[in-house]
Amino acid sequence: MIVVTGRWIARLGATVAACAAAAGLGLGTAQAAPAAPAAPAAPAAPAAPAALAATTPGTPCATTAKACMDLSTRQAWLTDGAGHVTAGPFAARGGKSSAPTPVGTFSVEKKVRHYWSTEFDAPMPNAVFFQPGIAFHEDSVNVASNGCVHLGWGPSQTFYDTLQPGNQVQVVS
Repeated sequence: MIVVTGRWIARLGATVAACAAAAGLGLGTAQAAPAAPAAPAAPAAPAAPAALAATTPGTPCATTAKACMDLSTRQAWLTDGAGHVTAGPFAARGGKSSAPTPVGTFSVEKKVRHYWSTEFDAPMPNAVFFQPGIAFHEDSVNVASNGCVHLGWGPSQTFYDTLQPGNQVQVVS
């Protein structure tokens, strides 16, 4: 049990006052100098867009894409999925403004050599679907599609013969 007496409080008060005075004069216990204002941090460099991080030379697509479509230049390529073009560029045409081709990274879902679109009552030879209802297929590259990617006859056969379900497809604008 600690008993506090008046004399002890007086002594404690004097000690506290002496310490405070010593601290004010820089005497007694060591203190760190006041910190200088921190220099403003340099802004962080923006992250590189994924499309620029690792692209197949000669294409705007990622090295992992086996099929690449550039809507702005109307070109398509096939690659080995490791950064090397294996075929192309081929003339290609995406969707019209009211039915645009989706932009992004997809996987080949299925292939149908002699597909017939019941929605548009039209043939879609050499169809390689990478989205429901959206495929690379043979049709005029001079006519905008309803969301698909039109390829000429030869390139559509090459896409059909090369691509397999699960292969990565990338469409950029």
